[in-house]
Amino acid sequence: MPITQLPAVVINQIAAGEVVERPASVVKEVLENAIDAGASRVEILIEGGGVDLIEVIDDGCGMSEDELPLAIASHATSKVSALEDLEHVATMGFRGEALASIGSVARLEIRSRTAERDSGGLIVVDHGVAEPPQPAACPPGTRVRVSGLFERVPARRKFLKSAQAETNRIRRVTRDIAAANPEVAIVLASNGRTLLDLPASDPRSRLEAVLGTELAEHMLEVSVQRDGIGLWGLIGRPELARPTAQHQIVCLNGRPIVDRSLRYAVREAFRGLMEPSRHPTAALFLSVPPDRVDVNVHPAKSEVRFRDDRLVFSIVKRGVEEALRGADIVPRFETSGMVPPVAPRERPLFGHSDTRSAGFDAAAARGVMASSPPQRTAEVGTIQTARPVLQIHRMFLVTEDAEGMLIIDQHALHERVMFERMLERIGEATLPSQRLLIPEMVEASPEAIEAMGSLGEMLGRLGFDVSPAGPATVAVHAVPSLLTERHVGIVAFMSDLLERAAELRDMTDQETALRDVLDMMACKAAIKAGEQLSERELADLLSMRETVERSSNCPHGRPTTLRLSIEELERRFARR
Repeated sequence: MPITQLPAVVINQIAAGEVVERPASVVKEVLENAIDAGASRVEILIEGGGVDLIEVIDDGCGMSEDELPLAIASHATSKVSALEDLEHVATMGFRGEALASIGSVARLEIRSRTAERDSGGLIVVDHGVAEPPQPAACPPGTRVRVSGLFERVPARRKFLKSAQAETNRIRRVTRDIAAANPEVAIVLASNGRTLLDLPASDPRSRLEAVLGTELAEHMLEVSVQRDGIGLWGLIGRPELARPTAQHQIVCLNGRPIVDRSLRYAVREAFRGLMEPSRHPTAALFLSVPPDRVDVNVHPAKSEVRFRDDRLVFSIVKRGVEEALRGADIVPRFETSGMVPPVAPRERPLFGHSDTRSAGFDAAAARGVMASSPPQRTAEVGTIQTARPVLQIHRMFLVTEDAEGMLIIDQHALHERVMFERMLERIGEATLPSQRLLIPEMVEASPEAIEAMGSLGEMLGRLGFDVSPAGPATVAVHAVPSLLTERHVGIVAFMSDLLERAAELRDMTDQETALRDVLDMMACKAAIKAGEQLSERELADLLSMRETVERSSNCPHGRPTTLRLSIEELERRFARR
């Protein structure tokens, strides 16, 4: 078959396959154009999930009638004129493909007028066929109307979801762009019903409006300036983690982006504070000099490439970590709906007739608790328990602090303590190792043995000495002393480790793989539920809780501690 030049309409439809994936893609492209045009207000109207109609109205600088044919032409733009400009892109759009691609798969109408002219212009593109521009009355700004999306491309239309699902996608796209551009008022309405109404505001107020004001008090501020890169945003406390990453917004220079590395940096910062299957709530905004980032790596401009990706990763991870480090992240134990409040008796069995005037002062009690420990202290060796502690069902510890009553999971807390101690020690030297008199032989798949070979250096730092002993067997010559001291089954532990060897090898960051193995070691070696603890062990465990970071959660993210506040106790006993 001979090589031929493709017709322009086919070229545009191929480009549309990259730029216009679904109705939300149309909204994204046109909304970004409106913001680039300097609009202070943008109104988006959709019908049928955007398939039937998308209309975007802005009050930006507009276009003259003469410019309209260029606006719908491929690779025509006002934002790039030379090759050097691609290294300093500071606008949201610049490729000049969006309107041409949209016009090839839908009916596109553009009305626009500049403030200097008395009248505007109108141009219509019907599935790739453009009509000549003509004069039209319209206010300053631009109105883009897209109807019948993929009407003549049924193969594309059948891949769309329901109208409600497509509407939800449009809402998320609009939300992300609105979050990054708080100075622009944005309204989104579907079939006459307002979905978003965001007036122009400051960045924090816009984020609270986008994420929900009910979450505002649970959000922590992130603010970092380093090496010419700025990071600002809000992150949710661990209890706000969600099953999916839909509640994460990452923007670069006002442009929402999808970057796995940055999302991974956020997850790493939350490591140990939430379950691995959940995702943090976060809205982060990066400011990077345009010449240090390449935004021209994806047709939809959703992916970018940083010149120094390690630096950006580090800034995001440490910024989020610092915000979490400065917060009290012990979850409060909510009993609402579990036990009905006790109604005060008219005639108590003894004491005052009004229990609320019995002389108990909660504020004074908290002050006493914070200023001086109880008189009864248990001295164990060199460690003193600052508070009384009770072991419940050989599983939970109950004690107090200045805020109220603490309920502690002994296994989860010991796991966190051991993890942090090992992490601190391995930063200074190799973990102590115990050689075995007779090597333990562990069965493994050839893939696991191959992967284990590439993890030799990391395993050596942890105190392991492992070598292949056959096509499906490895010999364990030495293990970390901690595992033998805590009577951990070596064969069972190594079997689990070998099953994860390939996953650990393929991790981009070896420090993350190291932490994962430390997680496994801490979990296996920690005190188990059902173990009776001596008074010394209780005192030692609670004392260590005060000295390690993130003691409120185990390395896997489960909480180690719940707090039942004094206010809640008062309410349950009808004292307030």
